[in-house]
Amino acid sequence: MCRGVPASANVSEQRPHGSCIGLCQFDQPGFCPYCVAAAWLPARAGARLPGPQAGSGGAAQPQPGHRYLGALEELPALGRVLHRLDRVPQGIGWNHAQLADLLPSQPPVQAAVLVGLVPRASGTQVLLTRRTETLRSHAGQVGFPGGRIEAVDGHPAVAALRESNEEIALLPEQTVALGFLDPFITITNYRVLPLVAVIDPDFVAIPSPDEVAEVFEVPLAYLMDMRHLRARPVDWGGNTRSVLEYDWPGQRIWGATAAMLANLHQRLQQA
Repeated sequence: MCRGVPASANVSEQRPHGSCIGLCQFDQPGFCPYCVAAAWLPARAGARLPGPQAGSGGAAQPQPGHRYLGALEELPALGRVLHRLDRVPQGIGWNHAQLADLLPSQPPVQAAVLVGLVPRASGTQVLLTRRTETLRSHAGQVGFPGGRIEAVDGHPAVAALRESNEEIALLPEQTVALGFLDPFITITNYRVLPLVAVIDPDFVAIPSPDEVAEVFEVPLAYLMDMRHLRARPVDWGGNTRSVLEYDWPGQRIWGATAAMLANLHQRLQQA
């Protein structure tokens, strides 16, 4: 970790290692709060999550071992439209007006998820999970790996990676974070920050049996084709609401997950 580096040091000249997530900002004692918060990460030499480096314009920079980053054909466009890792997007959620009359008065629970993009010869795939039927909330539903942002995380990117490690055994050296989508508020009062990241195509998921029943991939091109997305009416508290859902065989991709994917499409349209 980046401990013991003088606060006056030139960050761009540092070579962090171990559990650094590439967002180095040194405080007066010379500690990087991001690296300290990321202490749970495996302390392997070179294991890191590249973030915006000096002079990079915000795009993730290829690091040794991340040969798969350049294989993502959407990388240039994503670099232009995602929120930077060091500029975490604020706001309650782009869809807040749609749910304002249903949300409680207390502040929302802060959460982060990993929108994992896997570069394959057949095209970019989106990694999704199906929750186990025994969970108390959202049992059996399809979604992204992720969960609550804990105080120890220190940064939403760390939370998304930590949860992904716990749920599907994804290691930090097997992914490169690119940036954030817009915050999304759920009807259960969770403010979710989606982290878009590239996943090593050699990664083999090991689902946590208590949380994840299945890990699967869907072509990004399919999900970005809005002809496959429809709004269907649902009853919530005596009121009719519209919920997004994809026409994907075998799995029901709907609700918050479908809405975040629609937000990804909206962002890419701005590239």
